[in-house]
Amino acid sequence: MDLNFDFAAESPKLVQLLIGVVVFLAFVGLMLLLLDRAPMRQRARLHAFILLGPALLLLGIGLVIPGIRTTILSFMSGDSANFVGFENYSWMFTQPEALTVLRNTLIWVLLVPLLVTAIGLVYAVVVDNTRFEALAKSLVFLPMAISFVGAGIIWRFVYAYRPEEADQIGLLNQIVVFFGGTPQQWLLEPPVNTLFLIIVMVWIQAGFATVVLSAAIKGIPSEIVEAARLDGANPIQMFFRVTIPAIRPAVIVVLVTQSIGTLKLFDIVRTMTGGQFDTSVIANEMYNQAFRYGETGKGAALAVFLFVLVIPIVVYQVRTLRQHRGA
Repeated sequence: MDLNFDFAAESPKLVQLLIGVVVFLAFVGLMLLLLDRAPMRQRARLHAFILLGPALLLLGIGLVIPGIRTTILSFMSGDSANFVGFENYSWMFTQPEALTVLRNTLIWVLLVPLLVTAIGLVYAVVVDNTRFEALAKSLVFLPMAISFVGAGIIWRFVYAYRPEEADQIGLLNQIVVFFGGTPQQWLLEPPVNTLFLIIVMVWIQAGFATVVLSAAIKGIPSEIVEAARLDGANPIQMFFRVTIPAIRPAVIVVLVTQSIGTLKLFDIVRTMTGGQFDTSVIANEMYNQAFRYGETGKGAALAVFLFVLVIPIVVYQVRTLRQHRGA
C-alpha cells in the first residue's frame, strides 16, 4: 500500500477546502460585526440570523449544491461529457441487473421495518415490569453498539461454509451438521441470501425498537389500563385494543426510522457479499457504478432515485408529528 501523499496532485482540493474555511469564517465575522453595530431593536432578528446563517450556509454547500450537481450528472454519460437525457433512468428500470437491485431494495424496505417493529414491540411487552427487565433490555440493545461493518463480519463467521468433510467454523452450518444435515453456502444462493442479510439488520435494530416502544408503553396512563381490565379485557385484547392504539405515534416513528435507514443501507451488503450473488441494493450499486465501474451518470441516477424514495417517508413523518402535536 502506497502511503505517500502527493501534495502537488491534491493541491486543488486543499485550496478549495481552505477557501471554504475562509469564506465561512468571514461570514461569521461579518455577522458578528453587524450585530455589534445594529440598534437594540434589530438585534433579536440578527441573533436569529447569526445562529441560522452558518448552518444554512453549510447546508447549502454540503447538501443543496451537491444535490443539484448529482441531478445534473444523472442526465450525463458515464464520463460526464455528453448529455444522454433519461438514458440512465431507462437503464435503471429495464436492465435485469438493475431490476434485481430494485427488487432487493423493495424486499429490504418491506421486511426490515415490519420485523424490527414487531420483534421490538413483542419483546417490550413481554419484559415490561418483569424482574429482569433492565437486563433483558440491555441484552437486546447490545448489538446497537456494534457498527454495521462489525456486525457484518460477525455474521459472516456465523454463515461461514466449509466442505462437508471439513470441520465447520460457521455456527449455522455446525448446527445443521449436528442434526445430520449438509452444510450450505448461505450467502451464495439468491434470493434466500438476501433474507440472511436482512436477519443481520433486524438483529442490530431490534434493540432500538424495543427501547422506544417500551418507553411508549410505560407512558400509557394507568387509568386506561385499569379501566380495560375492569371491563374484562384479556391480555390479547389489551395488546390490540389498548397498547397498540396508545403507542401508535411511537410505532410510526420506529417504522419511518427503519424505512429510511433501510433505503440507504450499504455497510452490511458491502461487508458480507460486496453486492455479489444478486444481493446488491441501491446504495451499494450506486457506489459500484460511480466509483468502481466509472459510470458516474448511472450512479447519480441511482442517488437521485434513492432521494426521491425517501422524500414521501419524510413528508409523512412530518405531517404525522404535526397532527400529533395539534391533537
